[in-house]
Amino acid sequence: MSFPAFLKILRRTGGLCLLGAVLGLSAASAGAAERAVDPKAAPNDFLEAVANNMLDAVKADPQALRGDPGHIADLVRRYAMPYVDMNKTTRLAAGRYWRQASTAQQDALIQAFTGTLIRTYSGAFTRVTSDTTISLLPFRGDPQADDAVVRTTISQPNSAAIGVDYRLERTDAGWKVYDLNVEGIWLIQNYRNQFASEIGSNGIDGLIKALNAKQ
Repeated sequence: MSFPAFLKILRRTGGLCLLGAVLGLSAASAGAAERAVDPKAAPNDFLEAVANNMLDAVKADPQALRGDPGHIADLVRRYAMPYVDMNKTTRLAAGRYWRQASTAQQDALIQAFTGTLIRTYSGAFTRVTSDTTISLLPFRGDPQADDAVVRTTISQPNSAAIGVDYRLERTDAGWKVYDLNVEGIWLIQNYRNQFASEIGSNGIDGLIKALNAKQ
């Protein structure tokens, strides 16, 4: 699947895919009552708290509901990124090329990829409405394992529900999200193909430059 097609699927969910249930926004930024988020809770409980805080924040924030990309991006940077392991996401997306990169290149790639995802998925918030909902499906994994997949459905008025799965890793700080699956397409795999193509043509520095050019 091409990235534009993948993005269209994300936009159908009203932006809840990555920047919502995955990243979460602090409800305090919108003046809503914030639910306690415990990264060391069961995977479903952790993700449910993050998702509900995000919904409350977006629904209560007029600028977010109007789809102001700069405003949304600021919220994401301030409140969202602690819930995501961008180091692992970037490393897995880079695949075998990660080991070929210097430490400086790895750091630059993480920063560039983080900016790309924030910019891309911030724009997906434009369809969030007061009727947008996210429902968690029964957890099938082992809550004591170090890796877990949490399954959800995103519902929007006048459109079919979208299935979105989130892959989490247990860290010393608690659960962190590092990948998601939208209608059968995993984000990391989708980007891995694009990264490999760009690196094959222009090297790691070329990939970094291409990502930064889209900021």
